[in-house]
Amino acid sequence: MKTYKLNRLFNSKSGNCFDVAIDHGFFNEYAFLSGIENIQRAVEVLVAASPDAIQLTIGQAQYLQSIPGREKPSLVLRTDVANVYGKELPRTLFSRIIENPVEQAIRLDAACIVVNLFSISGQPEVTDQCIQNILKIKPICEQYAMPLMIEPLVFRPNSEAGGYMVNGDPEKIVPLVRQGVELGADIIKADPTDDVNLYHRVIEIAGNIPVLVRGGGKATDQEILERTYGLMQQGARGIVYGRNVIQHANPAGMTKALMAIVHEGARPQDVIGLIQQLENV
Repeated sequence: MKTYKLNRLFNSKSGNCFDVAIDHGFFNEYAFLSGIENIQRAVEVLVAASPDAIQLTIGQAQYLQSIPGREKPSLVLRTDVANVYGKELPRTLFSRIIENPVEQAIRLDAACIVVNLFSISGQPEVTDQCIQNILKIKPICEQYAMPLMIEPLVFRPNSEAGGYMVNGDPEKIVPLVRQGVELGADIIKADPTDDVNLYHRVIEIAGNIPVLVRGGGKATDQEILERTYGLMQQGARGIVYGRNVIQHANPAGMTKALMAIVHEGARPQDVIGLIQQLENV
């Protein structure tokens, strides 16, 4: 029965998925709100561009799910909130999961839930909280046939790259991805490696679990298109991008360009015109 919900996420022709993440307001960081200040408008713009899914929180899901019709993107529900992204970290870090996350996801008609698996230098307690969250939620996901997306994130030291900066070292990413698989992920959402050509190692370690790649920090149009194409060539089953879409001057155009790469295997030079054309409309 879990396959029924996964079928709502992955494109029937390509077998891939493009999930646009706009759940950043959950994390209480001012910079994360750029492009999603008006959350209803942000959702409407994305729905019109037709990605496969939109990643939202319990407070945001209404803006997607209240839209009539059956053509809208599927809901991926963010179920945990953390305070680990600031340039200056607080005295105590946490990653907390919402109450009854699977039941809430069912009531919101979500196709999948997502939960973090952090690895932060000098903060093993946060990793422990993430593991406890996953251990508690996994049996309930199985009970209700709810797909579980685990998001393994290896952070660079905050003193070196404070804020939303992750480590692209495959030797750090690979074991954490494998831990996510061992904990029962149905989907892995992982960062790109610094060298895109090494991403097949992440795909391999995940076995038969599909890997969707996080967008990470802001990049130029050319960079994000070339990176996405390279990652798909390495065997990724799709992408989960947030700020590189919603903070773009033309989020609809960027969505269409990325959809062409993810689902049609289009090359960057073939789709960059989609962004430029729609910017000029």
